[in-house]
Amino acid sequence: MKKRIRLSLFVMIVAIALSLSGCGSSSAEGQEIIEASEAARLLQGENVVLVDMQSQEDYARSHVQGAVNIPLAEIVINKPVDNMLAPAEQIEAVLSEKGIGNDTAVIIYDNNNNMNAARLWWTLQVYGHPNAKVVSGGWSALQGIGLEITAEAPQVAAAAYTISAKKEESIADLEDIINQLNNPDKNVVILDTRSPEEYAEGRIPGAILMNYLDNNFSDGAYKPVQHIKIQYLENGIAPEKTIIMYCRTSVRASQTYLALYNAGYRNLKVYDGAWLEWTSYKELPVEMPAGSEVDIAPGPMDMS
Repeated sequence: MKKRIRLSLFVMIVAIALSLSGCGSSSAEGQEIIEASEAARLLQGENVVLVDMQSQEDYARSHVQGAVNIPLAEIVINKPVDNMLAPAEQIEAVLSEKGIGNDTAVIIYDNNNNMNAARLWWTLQVYGHPNAKVVSGGWSALQGIGLEITAEAPQVAAAAYTISAKKEESIADLEDIINQLNNPDKNVVILDTRSPEEYAEGRIPGAILMNYLDNNFSDGAYKPVQHIKIQYLENGIAPEKTIIMYCRTSVRASQTYLALYNAGYRNLKVYDGAWLEWTSYKELPVEMPAGSEVDIAPGPMDMS
């Protein structure tokens, strides 16, 4: 009971501090993740496309009426490892086919703990499309407010989507991780968004575990901004730090990226090659749990 009281008091103090100081957050926080009711309201506007990120099979069984289907496989490539960011020309083709133009408002949902929807949101951000939002709780939340469900795909007029820039600052690569290990910067955090079981089996040295599922409530809805701020601040992950996040293929990392961005964090990067790329190089170090053998290179790493 005393421990619970202390924790509640700490959370209250942090919440008050956040409200007074802003904690380095953006005034635009809370704009990227929306409730199902807000999604329904926005869908009444013009030039809005609802994107369903379910698999083709699930989409064919049922989806929100009017939603177009963009499965995860259509926005990633699998070389050199699985689920890497697709090139601009692939994204242009996918969006154009689904009737999405450069000025289209995009609302995204999935049935996978906000993970696939966040990956599309991150992809759109990287390629310069700011007008996109993710429905908290996805498919279940939209069903819960009584939106019409169908198995029929809508007839969509193709658009002409054009990508003119790529936001490289939202992406980390292998060299960025190696540089951080060789020359540690206290203002950089490597964040592992996998499960505790995966983390215990090996991680990038120094990585902090923050399971992506902890960004959600038990019903699959994203936690609100203040909850996200508190749980990350409790682990020393402050908005002024640069946060490089990864998972097995960095799809889960994209879900965490969105949670943090929505909470006002801006110095964010997804290590897109992720654990699969890291462990494909036998000479790169893997940190094991305390008491286990630690395989860490004794000197600076050079992958040139």
